Amino acid sequence: MTFTIKAALLGSAFALASPALAAGTHPETGEKLADDQTFTYRVLDEHTSVDPQIVEDVSGSEIVRDLFEGLYNQDKDGNLVPGVATGYTTNDDKTVYTFTLRDNAKWSDGKPVTAGDFVYAWQRLADPATASEYQWYMEVMNIKNASAVMAGDAPVTDLGVKAIDDHTLEVTLEGSLPYFAKTTTHTSTFPTPKWAIDAHGADWIKPENIVVNGAYKLTEHVANERLVRERNEMYWDNAGTIIDKVVSLVINDENVALTRYQAGELDRTEIPAGQYPALKASNPDEATIFPRLCSYYYTINVSDNAPEFLKDVRVRQALSYAINRDIITEKVLQSGEFPAYTFTPAATAGFEVPSVDYATWTQEERNAKAVELMAEAGYDKSNPLELSLIYNTSEAHKKVAIAVSQMWKQNLGVKVSLENQEWKTFLNTRGEQNYEIARAGWCGDYNEASTFLDLVQSGSGYNDAKYNNAMVDELLAGAKTMDDPQANYTKVEEIIAADMPLIPIYHYSGKFMFQPSIVGSWPIKNVEQNWYSKDLYKVAE
Repeated sequence: MTFTIKAALLGSAFALASPALAAGTHPETGEKLADDQTFTYRVLDEHTSVDPQIVEDVSGSEIVRDLFEGLYNQDKDGNLVPGVATGYTTNDDKTVYTFTLRDNAKWSDGKPVTAGDFVYAWQRLADPATASEYQWYMEVMNIKNASAVMAGDAPVTDLGVKAIDDHTLEVTLEGSLPYFAKTTTHTSTFPTPKWAIDAHGADWIKPENIVVNGAYKLTEHVANERLVRERNEMYWDNAGTIIDKVVSLVINDENVALTRYQAGELDRTEIPAGQYPALKASNPDEATIFPRLCSYYYTINVSDNAPEFLKDVRVRQALSYAINRDIITEKVLQSGEFPAYTFTPAATAGFEVPSVDYATWTQEERNAKAVELMAEAGYDKSNPLELSLIYNTSEAHKKVAIAVSQMWKQNLGVKVSLENQEWKTFLNTRGEQNYEIARAGWCGDYNEASTFLDLVQSGSGYNDAKYNNAMVDELLAGAKTMDDPQANYTKVEEIIAADMPLIPIYHYSGKFMFQPSIVGSWPIKNVEQNWYSKDLYKVAE
């Protein structure tokens, strides 16, 4: 396909080449650029926030990566490239990281971006008063004293992060964490402007109040409809940025979005479930699929107030075994997804997928075992189990839910009540355990297996099942300081395959339609799919 991302470290080259941009040609390739450098794309739902320490969804994080910049970004292959930081050093045991910040980074109001802005943001993330859904990420990063600060047992000033001077940030860890630098590309670690938050409180993220340090400023937001960001002239690499405006449109129906894409209203949209083969045949240069660092699963409520039947491991196992994942990936979705029997995808760097027992069985064997387990639990087609399954509004989620409910009914006699909910309502329902079984998806915050397995740790903010296993907690804690934690990760996957607090269904593929005017290469090889509008451009048709 044809889609473009510029090299990540060409800031100085682009600054020197600004006359070429003015002349309407690309400074590297000589391509004639379109007069209108606006990138418009579709999102499924309204984002949760554009506050770096509050945002919790993928589409919101995409916006935050345009508005703010952290210590590091990623290139089109997923490699770390400098953001506000130009480099770092560590001590011998890699428990202290010292980052050097660029001296030309500025906020949109002209103030310099300093190490103190990162200290404030990280303390704000860990502070219980912030009530961030991503507070637990401080523990994932292994920041010293994070647990005590998060619990309210220590002041935020005890967090292991401090500004040596305006351009030197020192981070102290509880213990060595080999992949620590990778964790700094996550949006929750991005700096935030204390003075703007102090002045406006929760309203600081409104277009008229927000202060940003990324390549774009927020200029318009109509809830559940559209969000617009435009070039931030104060951004240190503004001269190397070509896209002038980015527009995200909330379109709940993926088929409506495809129609609007075909009418030229969108530059990018998702391919509806089941339509990739036909679209690839009719538009081979526009339809593309590729592996992603994401898992699609059903989370099961096993909290203290969950219904008794969900506390029975035999029921949970039976529900998992009775799902024919091949039918879902090959017949329902048809977009290159991979059947999942473990939570962590094979695309995860350095991870070897363990061979959990039920993954080695035929579907007929899984179905038979599911019937046997249900009977042991006291349920069969003459005495059917009744349960509810919730999912957020999406045609693809609906199709998967219908397929799964039919499999449960046909194989086990289970009667399923399906309910779709608007995104924010759905998040609240799931997060407060007001559900029985719920659709869920997780995309890695960094490329290492712990970004998935930490979700089954008892203290995780996204452990929506409220699953609690002391051995899992112990194995995950031990993995953090191991040079090769694969053995621990294998054991965790085996435990959750036996306990089944969640049902892995498939590992995602990226599946998009791109207009031909966007040329070059979308970061297909970056399974995290951290993309930045500043790296894109449009050519003249």
